Amino acid sequence: MKIIQIDHNRCTLSYACVRACPVKAITAGSSEGKPIVNHKRCIGCGSCLSVCASDAISHFSDIDKVVKMLSSEKKTGAIVDPTISGEFPDITDYRKFVEMIRSLGFDYVNEVSFGVDLVAKKYNELLTNFRGKYYMLSNCPSLVSYIEKFYPELTDNLAPLVTPMTASAKVVRKTFGKDLNLVFIGPCLSAKHEAGLYDDSGRVDAVLTFSELRELFKRFSIKEAKVEYSDFDKPIGYLGSLYPISNGILQAAGLDESLLNGKVITVKEKNNMLDVVDEFNDHPESLKNHFNIFYHSGCIMGPGTTDISNKYLRRTMVTDYVRKRLKGFDKKTWEKEIEKYLELDLGRNFKIDDQRLPRPDSEQLEEILKSLGKDPNEKAACTACGFRSCHEFAESISQGLTKPEMCLNYSIKNKQEYIKTLKNNNKKIKKELEALQEKEKAILEENQKLKQRSETTSSLLKNLPSAAVIIDEKLKVIESNESFIKVLGEDAKLINDVIPGLTGADLKTLLPYNLYNLFSYVLENDENILGRDVEYGDRLLNISIYSLKPNKIVGGVLRDMYVAEVRQEEIISRVSEVIDENLKMVQKIAFSLGEGASTTEKMLNSIIETYRKTKKD
Repeated sequence: MKIIQIDHNRCTLSYACVRACPVKAITAGSSEGKPIVNHKRCIGCGSCLSVCASDAISHFSDIDKVVKMLSSEKKTGAIVDPTISGEFPDITDYRKFVEMIRSLGFDYVNEVSFGVDLVAKKYNELLTNFRGKYYMLSNCPSLVSYIEKFYPELTDNLAPLVTPMTASAKVVRKTFGKDLNLVFIGPCLSAKHEAGLYDDSGRVDAVLTFSELRELFKRFSIKEAKVEYSDFDKPIGYLGSLYPISNGILQAAGLDESLLNGKVITVKEKNNMLDVVDEFNDHPESLKNHFNIFYHSGCIMGPGTTDISNKYLRRTMVTDYVRKRLKGFDKKTWEKEIEKYLELDLGRNFKIDDQRLPRPDSEQLEEILKSLGKDPNEKAACTACGFRSCHEFAESISQGLTKPEMCLNYSIKNKQEYIKTLKNNNKKIKKELEALQEKEKAILEENQKLKQRSETTSSLLKNLPSAAVIIDEKLKVIESNESFIKVLGEDAKLINDVIPGLTGADLKTLLPYNLYNLFSYVLENDENILGRDVEYGDRLLNISIYSLKPNKIVGGVLRDMYVAEVRQEEIISRVSEVIDENLKMVQKIAFSLGEGASTTEKMLNSIIETYRKTKKD
């Protein structure tokens, strides 16, 4: 049966619940590290409820189920744990809260104290008639569940008697009829598990904690001031009302608790319970005692109570309540009723539900302990992880029930190492950052220079009288000037209106094959082409193509030879070349030609001056 649930939206991953769980039914085993409940391992102790600061843990509630029962035509009875006397310090008389319970719609309200008396009688018979076997009393459902799941070999040493809740259910059904809905109201969460164990007269149909009872009072606006007195339905218990106090069952049973003559030892609270079960398992014959064991400090501190503080105030309230109720108590009538109901079958069997996991071998355990920084031979433990020893913690790690980070020392050590690593990394990062900042500064300066160069180049390109274009390795235009667009004609001008400078245009679509092929040649061979004459339509273009970045970027300069200025410049340039060539030749044949060389130079210079004058005019 599922008892505990976790709201992962509220969970802060403190793992307090994992540490508090005595059987590690809550583990941090999900992929996201969120705690999850293994309901098969849970013993319903409720330790996780009181440690969760974010209130992410709660128990499954039977409130709606009970409300539905109360609204049905079927009779419904309430069996109330006597711990209620310590739960309501705000109510002046116990008869008021009895009537408040009736006002919810319950047809019968009985106190479990009579069931305690019946069970106590049976314990007196079992333990005083000693036959060589020592028992652990089976009144605490959390203890019973713990034995069945984790010490199944000890189930034969659990006293074979039902709990007071089950005994009370049998009494009420015999008194008011078997066809009856029964609701147990008490301080115990594990009672929710026990309630589903029986389908006969011992059946309990729903369990309400005292916290849930208060919620019902609030929902239906039931207050002490609005109700009259009402007592519990008969039969009413005697010393069974002391049951909320851990040794109350022994007093009700009349069992000797003295140190010298007593044979029953009362053990309470989590760690003491775990320890005594260990010892009972290892040394039952040496201990030579029966044990009355409660997971909490008696029922007055059960997880279903509203406030788990003020233990001694609660104890005082219980004893005061019993004193008041027993004034004028009709013990003879009680004895007759006890005899009447002792014929009920109060025996029980236990179901082995072994939830133990395979234990690691010594080598594996030693390896885990060393990884935690623990000495395998060291027995001392801080228990901050929630385990009683480091060996037990290491064993749980091997079983996948917990994580190394649950060890406080390991976690602190790791954090210190992590902080140290972070500091070292921060130093390295700081140095790298400073180096990067220097590089960034250098890059920015270089970019600024490049930008200036680019702007200068772009300005120069635009102001060139000759047509100029720069392209990339895919023959896409990077930049061109107005002269280049004019050379290409009207189609290029239209494109330029949309894409200034023809940026991104494919050179193949702008120039014929014989022209763009020259650009391809320079790209592929990284070899410049200088002053080549190429016909372009009805024009003669003089083309020079330069490799600006090997196999990546080339630039071309195109001059229209039919433009007068270009033609004159070209003629002058070429005549100058002829003069230079002739001068070289003249030097070789000077002696042969005599003054012929001088005459030739004068003639050619005359031609040049004539063209220059023409251009000037």
